[in-house]
Amino acid sequence: MAIYLPGTAEDQALALDEMTPREIVAELDKYVVGQAAAKRAVAIALRNRSRRQKLPADMAEEIMPKNILMIGSTGVGKTEIARRLAKLTNSPFLKVEASKFTEVGYVGRDVESMVRDLVEIGIDMVREEKLEEIEDRAELAAEERLVEMLAGQGGGGSGGSEASSSPIPKGEGPPPQRASALAGGPGSGAPSSGVGLVEPVLEVVAVNTPKTDGYGAPIVASNVEEKPSLAIVVKNDAEKGREKDRLRQQLREGKLDERMVELETRDRAMPQIEFISNQSPEEMDAGGMKEMLSGLFGQRMRKRPMKVADAFDYLVQEEEGRLLDMDQVTRIAIERVEDSGMVFLDEIDKIAGREGGHGPDISREGVQRDILPIIEGTTVNTKYGTVTTDHILFIAAGAFHVSKPSDLIPELQGRFPIRVELLPLTVADFLRILTEPRASLVKQATALLETEGLTLEFAPEALEEMANFAFRVNETTENIGARRLHTIMEKVLDEISFQAPDLIKAAQNGEAAPVAYDASKPVPALIERATEKDGVKGTERVLRVEREYVQAQVADIVKNQDLSRYIL
Repeated sequence: MAIYLPGTAEDQALALDEMTPREIVAELDKYVVGQAAAKRAVAIALRNRSRRQKLPADMAEEIMPKNILMIGSTGVGKTEIARRLAKLTNSPFLKVEASKFTEVGYVGRDVESMVRDLVEIGIDMVREEKLEEIEDRAELAAEERLVEMLAGQGGGGSGGSEASSSPIPKGEGPPPQRASALAGGPGSGAPSSGVGLVEPVLEVVAVNTPKTDGYGAPIVASNVEEKPSLAIVVKNDAEKGREKDRLRQQLREGKLDERMVELETRDRAMPQIEFISNQSPEEMDAGGMKEMLSGLFGQRMRKRPMKVADAFDYLVQEEEGRLLDMDQVTRIAIERVEDSGMVFLDEIDKIAGREGGHGPDISREGVQRDILPIIEGTTVNTKYGTVTTDHILFIAAGAFHVSKPSDLIPELQGRFPIRVELLPLTVADFLRILTEPRASLVKQATALLETEGLTLEFAPEALEEMANFAFRVNETTENIGARRLHTIMEKVLDEISFQAPDLIKAAQNGEAAPVAYDASKPVPALIERATEKDGVKGTERVLRVEREYVQAQVADIVKNQDLSRYIL
């Protein structure tokens, strides 16, 4: 069983409704470099959500969310801001690509599916919160059921001085009705574990019963050997309690994890049924078709042998499902989606197109017309009930390389009153991206090679050279923003990543380093450095990447623009 310790103040992040816009921007700065205007717009929009919830109901109903349109080339941080917002906010958050949707009547996903997906996210979020509240109760109930099972298998053994016995003639078992009542069977009134095993309160043992005559006097022993008859040993409550306490202690210490038990589980298999309908799968599922069919066919029960540790997890899930009030979860989730839900609509420039009379532009404008009522505010039918989208915040983003924001239909343009332009990245931005974020590219590469026992270091000049190369290639070819750094970094570390295990093995055995794939671009030599940690001295093997090594790996490709288009 897991033991949960209270977290420290540093581990507990601030709730979003407690964060000021400045704190939200500071949190985004840990992962996204630059783009202060976009961060400010998002922070203000999020803060306004919490401000609106503190207003009287009549005023809060009139305040509509100020949707945001982010405009900027690919790789400048639009999607990354959305990813970090999803982790930062405690509200239902959905990121979806606008290019996935098609106009009504075409094959594909309809725009209402984004609201259904948002409701599913809200349901999962509230369910997790409620599960945390009932987790302790579910674990205790599952533990009690498992102890009952183990006691039913004879885990506590027999014996003890406090036991009453009654003889049974040899060759006969206990009376069926009495045995069922003592064991907690049907009609006994005793609690049953409900998992296919009952609590044993009786035990059939062999006893020697002296023979008597008709007047109750004992018969004198003869040469005939007395054979033992059978008797029922009934355990009292105190003995059963001690046995359960011992099993419970062993279960908590993990001593019974590998023991096998037989558990009655539900068979989740359901017949495969196909429907021919003009409705989309999402619309059909909105009516609760799956739940209706599962209730129609029922669920078969079957016994499965499993380890105690697995049985405990299964019983915890079963108890959680019994304690969880899904009606309450659904009601809270729908309210949270309607009041504080957010949708990040990426790649909106891919559906920007005015009526041209032919080609895919007609379908693009049709998608815009379908998205418009969702953003304006409408009622969407889901399998959990109807959801209104009046107060859902929409954040749209697009590169708009080919099209322009003015290519969107006027009604849709008016629904995004806040427009933010994300600036192209400079050399200084590339250098900051390499080093500053919490999980920067340099930190990722260093952590990966540390698993091989190799410490990777980058000279400041080497990082500046990589930033310069990334900026130069973006200028001369297609501008893909910070994603260019991934290709530059992988090209620089290609030979090092390939030879890292061999370099460490050769250093440990005192052998010469392996020859590089390209002899003109050898891998830098390892440096052995003495270390001391917690009073223990050791040696670490360091590989330092200098400017010259970066130039040797990348410079030739950067000069040749034809190669740059294919390799970088």
